[in-house]
Amino acid sequence: MLLKPFLLDLWLVEHEHRTEYNLAASTGPVWTLDQLLELGSEEERQRFLHHQLIYGRPAGDDSLRAAIAEMQGVSPDCIQVVTGASEALLILMWLAAVPGANVILPHPGYPPFSGLAESLGLEPRFYRLRGENSFRIDMEEIKRRADAKTKFILVNSPHNPTGATISDEEWDELHAFASDGGIQLVSDEVYHPVFHGPETRSAARLTHATVIHDFSKAYPLSGLRLGWMVEHDPERRERYLNARAYFSISNNSGGELLATIAMRNRDVILKRTREAARRNLQLLDGFMREHSDVLGWVQPAGGLTAFPWLRSGEDARPFCEALVERGALLAPGDCFEMPSYFRLGFGATEDRFPQGLERFAEFLRIWDRKTAVAG
Repeated sequence: MLLKPFLLDLWLVEHEHRTEYNLAASTGPVWTLDQLLELGSEEERQRFLHHQLIYGRPAGDDSLRAAIAEMQGVSPDCIQVVTGASEALLILMWLAAVPGANVILPHPGYPPFSGLAESLGLEPRFYRLRGENSFRIDMEEIKRRADAKTKFILVNSPHNPTGATISDEEWDELHAFASDGGIQLVSDEVYHPVFHGPETRSAARLTHATVIHDFSKAYPLSGLRLGWMVEHDPERRERYLNARAYFSISNNSGGELLATIAMRNRDVILKRTREAARRNLQLLDGFMREHSDVLGWVQPAGGLTAFPWLRSGEDARPFCEALVERGALLAPGDCFEMPSYFRLGFGATEDRFPQGLERFAEFLRIWDRKTAVAG
């Protein structure tokens, strides 16, 4: 089995720890361990400090599953806690990998969507999110990609990297289509419920949908390395549990205790994420208007990332490399197989975002002059 290079991760590993302003990050504001523990009760803090470092329950800690289930509006039996949404995605791809099968995926999208599919012999069939069409997720295009060998349809809403969303009515339409065709519908909701316009309910309400979520994006606690799956079908749940016995066996037990505190105090965590995103998105909107001669963009409807492009149509990697030398980091679009674009995150930097934009603006003034000279 061969895995193609994970260009996004390679770029971030090389640059994110040596730049002053990380405008490539896809997460929300950073939390420290003491900040998170302060949200818990004294009993929860003591439980964390004195818990035994042993294997946990394969389906996840009962208290954590109950807290997630309450938030998702389902039974705790429907919750499978996993090692981040990454393990959830691996499980789904692994179980779908039968000869001749295909999966329907967004393009652009999180790079492992296609990388895992291809490595496992699955045919990736893409529906396109196009800047000239405001990155709209086209229901009809998704339907045209499906056939009798389609194992699942994956929709990421809010979408990484564009911030596109779909409505409740579109979810209902897609759910009916997938159910009628015997196709699994997978909802990647790692940015749910961070919206900048009309809000969409979780697909957990749909009985034939599978939801994957985590503690890395809207709930920005990526160091916990935890996520979850919502699955109504008991036969699928058994297959997930068996698959992860081969992968990670059980979760980080200390992380599960911290995640329980986070889920029980999710309103506090979400409020901070949403406030940072709202404040910084307003600044970003003004910035993009000011530099509209050089940069194009579609304002994201949700999530914590935007996907602008160079109006010149040139490859954005040299542009991003030059900006790194000025102390600010973006993610070049070739990481998403769209070279003239770049990903810009506006959640993680929180209060430092204005300074990061100013550094970016200084660079654009220099870049404009270089472009003019070259022309």
